[in-house]
Amino acid sequence: MHLDKRLSLTLLLVAISAGAQQTSTQTPSKLVFTLQEVMIPVRDGVHLQTAILTPVGQTGPLPILFRRTPYGVPDKPPEQMPSSMKELAQDGYIFVIQNLRGRFKSEGVFNLSSWVDPNDPKATNETTDAYDSIEWLVKNVPNNNGKIGMYGVSYDGLTTALTLLHPHPALKAISEQASPVDQWMNDDDHRYGALRESYDFEYAVMEQADKNKNTHFDFEIYDTYEWYLNLGPLSNINAKYLHSSIPYWNSSVDHPDYDEFWKKEAWVNQLHSSTVPNLNVAGFWDQEDPWGPWQIFRHAEENNPQRTNFIVAGPWFHGEWQAAKGDGIGLIPFGGHETSREFRENIEAPFFRYYLHDKGEKPQWQASTFQSGANTWRTYAVWPPKEAKNTNLYLHDDGTLSFSAPETKSSKGYREYVSDPANPVPYRQRPISPTYPGGDWRTWEVADQRFVDHRPDVLSFVSEPLDHDIAVTGPVAADLFASTSGTDSDFVVKLIDVFPQDAQKNAWNGDEGPKPGQYAQSLDGYELPIAMEVRRGRYLASYEKPQPLTPNKPTEWNVPLRDRDHVFLKGHRIMVQIQSTWFPVIDRNPQKFVPSIYKATNADFVPATQRVYCSPELPSHIMLSVMP
Repeated sequence: MHLDKRLSLTLLLVAISAGAQQTSTQTPSKLVFTLQEVMIPVRDGVHLQTAILTPVGQTGPLPILFRRTPYGVPDKPPEQMPSSMKELAQDGYIFVIQNLRGRFKSEGVFNLSSWVDPNDPKATNETTDAYDSIEWLVKNVPNNNGKIGMYGVSYDGLTTALTLLHPHPALKAISEQASPVDQWMNDDDHRYGALRESYDFEYAVMEQADKNKNTHFDFEIYDTYEWYLNLGPLSNINAKYLHSSIPYWNSSVDHPDYDEFWKKEAWVNQLHSSTVPNLNVAGFWDQEDPWGPWQIFRHAEENNPQRTNFIVAGPWFHGEWQAAKGDGIGLIPFGGHETSREFRENIEAPFFRYYLHDKGEKPQWQASTFQSGANTWRTYAVWPPKEAKNTNLYLHDDGTLSFSAPETKSSKGYREYVSDPANPVPYRQRPISPTYPGGDWRTWEVADQRFVDHRPDVLSFVSEPLDHDIAVTGPVAADLFASTSGTDSDFVVKLIDVFPQDAQKNAWNGDEGPKPGQYAQSLDGYELPIAMEVRRGRYLASYEKPQPLTPNKPTEWNVPLRDRDHVFLKGHRIMVQIQSTWFPVIDRNPQKFVPSIYKATNADFVPATQRVYCSPELPSHIMLSVMP
């Protein structure tokens, strides 16, 4: 199925639409749902467009599964059961899908904001709109059993998660899936203050250029790497193209630092307990919202006496767990597992079945993951597992990587490269298609990193082939000691699993493997990214008040690489790559300190010499959580 932006990840809607638009060569199935469209009133008089899908032949009261979206609701009932609904629908639900205020036929003004003011009883936001809508649904939808569940991916996951701030009494269970929580600190728009340029710009245009449709920016050329490079400083986006017409983009460039605007948007900081059972869902290779579910999980865990706060994570791109099978990502197979179907069948459906139908058992685990490398499902009583041991993997100045720290001072004790903003390292292989629609956006985080390891501005450190499996389960981070000849800089760290040269014949666990011509690339020697992240030097000391770096002074850079569950198999090697540009998914750092990078001029962008230290005194290393 073609995936298109976050709309693509509202797979329920896509599947419904597909079911309603069968060609004349197909035999129409009996309707499985009837559809009723209503306009639900909320507290300020605004009415929200809502589609109610009731199972044909419903014989008794059923719970409601509710989803709130900015991407549109179906206008026809499906003529066959959508694959993403199959496992849930078998238990019996009334499905309700609602457009957010200001989107499509919903009244009011759409605001790309998750700000909820807990001290203003008259304020309206996604939390209050959900509360009021649930109140209406319980009272007005015929034959419901008074129990509501909510779920959704990405933006729909956000509107689900925001109900935790003030849940309606009828809301008995939710599953937030890939919800963002703090758009400056991580997820869609930034990574610790480093702007995700191409994503933030293209998504803002898509959402706010036209309330009645998703409008993709019309690039003059296909290779967006070249387009963004020719664009020059970020100020040219408004000067040449948007002319201040997109409010969300204006907000991004008007607030470069972690000020009150972004802190208010960080709604998760209001969450300190688990009052509604919540199945958090995250993808280890989620290219949009990999961070939010883990933060929601941890904040809710601050007060969780009923142990109703769970997390599921798998080797998925953004929303892949809603795909029909999920038997691989890019070129990487999952050992015969259909992870998406298995998640819905064995985890998601039983979760809602227990809390909304009073059938089955409460999950006995706190975390369930599909462990990549080993290609198997795991459950953990607590996350991170208590038995995981903090283990350092050290960078050495000869380009090697080992679990032994540097012992003797060599002639240099560092490796260096020149980073030139005029020739930035691409984040995926060129030509880089527009983020949406189409292209390689879904799977770029598992792309073979050999496409950059020959560049002189990318450092690679690699281990010897492993003599045993190494299971990394829990938080991962980098602790770099680095310097720059400039006064500002970025460092990008990648943790990579290097496959052996005979990987292809072993990848499919003895089954028939890929068909001839199915894959144009072998897994032999594949460099699979396991974790990748960027830190921006101006924010090392303070997110709120950026400060220049001291030229050529070694500085400690802590680079969080999020939670992982991956096995580096025997015979594989571990690699770390370090670079200072990642374009255009991350905007170019001028490498000269300026008050706001969004107001930098062409003259501010300068080359800089970057050093990564690997000495006993300055031992750069990766911090792994290794299972015994």
